Amino acid sequence: MLAGIVLLTAIALGAQETPQASPSSRETSRTKASTLDPGTFTGNVYRNPTLGFSYKIPYGFVDRTQDMQEGSEAGKSQVLLSTFERPPGAPGNTVDSAVVIAAESVTSYTGLKNAADYFGPLTELTTSKGFKVLNQPYEFPVDAKPIVRADYIKKGDGLTMQQSSLVMVAKGYVISFTFIGGNEDEVTELIEGLTFGVKKSAH
Repeated sequence: MLAGIVLLTAIALGAQETPQASPSSRETSRTKASTLDPGTFTGNVYRNPTLGFSYKIPYGFVDRTQDMQEGSEAGKSQVLLSTFERPPGAPGNTVDSAVVIAAESVTSYTGLKNAADYFGPLTELTTSKGFKVLNQPYEFPVDAKPIVRADYIKKGDGLTMQQSSLVMVAKGYVISFTFIGGNEDEVTELIEGLTFGVKKSAH
């Protein structure tokens, strides 16, 4: 059975097809009870000191974190950040680029020993959504932080959607960073907003 954090990735994929509820304020989205640090915003930078990373949100992206927190189980699975290029239901003839950062307790996975083990269920889910594996899991350090990455691609309706998922295990949680864009360059640009151990300016 697929665990919760994988299903959170499914929500990100599904959001490309089905409009979600109207977004609420970031402050409200941070009030849900959880044993995991929900992180904070300063300007357009999300920071999570407990997990040791920050993410600089692209200009103009819409925060939809609370929308995707619905159904999360405190202390088990949690969406830390969910941001999309367009508001819910907004028309567009391009892929609605997105960044979703989520966490789930390692106890949700039987036999999970490292980040690479996570890609079994993730690949199963992603390919069920019509994606094909572009690159099998491989080491992808960010600021010297050990990270495992895999890339997926989906073509159809005149559009190409590319997803890259970065995964690490920390503080007893599996942390996934999901980046969705229209091509490799767009995804690469989104990934560049992720920083470990260094605070990025909000400007």
